[in-house]
Amino acid sequence: MRWLVDGMNVIGTRPDGWWDDRHAAMVRLVDLLERWAAYGGEDVTVVFEQPPRPPIRSTVIVVAHAPRPRRDSADDEIVRLLKAEPEPGLVRVVTSDHWLSDRVHAEGASVEPSEWFRGQIEAA
Repeated sequence: MRWLVDGMNVIGTRPDGWWDDRHAAMVRLVDLLERWAAYGGEDVTVVFEQPPRPPIRSTVIVVAHAPRPRRDSADDEIVRLLKAEPEPGLVRVVTSDHWLSDRVHAEGASVEPSEWFRGQIEAA
């Protein structure tokens, strides 16, 4: 199973002050995803709307971003990545964005809600 994760959507599931330091929140999410992916052998790509500054690197998961930062650009990048998949039915997209969910379903992939997923990766 391959996972495409709407990064800021997952971060936004917890009102923990992430907006005061977006970069630190992104680093925390990548850390959670790395531990979860390593534990379960999952193939994970997290997508952000813009490149993290400073860059966030991982040897466990793919940290991706939209080519041009703007509203919903991570959604567009997730759909672009999904369209490049040879078997989109084997991909799960993590988001609670209804518009993105509709686009993902149209491509044949499944959707998992961000809040549920956050609970899964925090429990790992």
